[in-house]
Amino acid sequence: MGIERDELDMDTGSAPLNGRRRRRFSRIPMRIVLPNLVTLLAICLGLTSIRFAAEAKFEMAAVFIVCAAVLDGLDGRLARALDGASRFGAELDSLADFVDFGVAPAFLLYFWSLHQAPSFGWFAAMVFAIAAALRLARFNVMIDDPNKPAWHAQFFVGMPAPAGAICAMLPIYLKYSVVGLPEGRLFTYIEIAYVIAIAFLMVSRIPHFSGKQIGRVPRDWFIPVLFAVAALVLLLATFPMEVLVGLTLAYLAMVPLAMRRHRAMTLADEASAAALLAPEGARKA
Repeated sequence: MGIERDELDMDTGSAPLNGRRRRRFSRIPMRIVLPNLVTLLAICLGLTSIRFAAEAKFEMAAVFIVCAAVLDGLDGRLARALDGASRFGAELDSLADFVDFGVAPAFLLYFWSLHQAPSFGWFAAMVFAIAAALRLARFNVMIDDPNKPAWHAQFFVGMPAPAGAICAMLPIYLKYSVVGLPEGRLFTYIEIAYVIAIAFLMVSRIPHFSGKQIGRVPRDWFIPVLFAVAALVLLLATFPMEVLVGLTLAYLAMVPLAMRRHRAMTLADEASAAALLAPEGARKA
């Protein structure tokens, strides 16, 4: 035949190119692998949270979801810093967000308290998980919109899934903090209403601050910011539930501020567009 058997490429059965066997798998740089490893670790935390919830270790389960939210914020920044963003990583991150901030909090809340009202409690848990899925799907669609003004990057449309998961667990923080929560069927229904309200914020078009603009710290603020972050980490390690109560209430209090800021920027944008479309004589007048 002109080509000996041992000269054939054993993977394809064809002759090798340039006298060398073709590689079956291409090499992937570590700058792409590392962000995906962080995302997989976040998935492990979310799944472990479900396990702890099933074992009635509710405080630990809530902490694991919060840790998954921290990793969710790190993997994207790590990918951008290393120039390791990929389509595969984006899809994996979206699936991880649904597990960590949709499924895991829903199971945790149901195992913790919502099961005391079986029908309504399970309904609230499902509504929350569905809201997280819809929120993530909408985010994936809107991220490719090329017509958005640049200032839209300062806001999320609806409460982001990680923030929704952390806010939905506020009753758990209160229960295991110095505040405490009374027990009873009445408070279970109040918790159901609260979880459904958080789910509504996730699927609504109410703007929330994104925090994506936070990347560089002014040189004069470096030491104070470093001290504040270290103090916050120490407080979280010492009084985790109390600190989470404060952070959750502070985040919820910022929602009206984000709405006001978004409205002001929208009106300014509309005024600029109207001025550009106005006739020349009207603009001179």
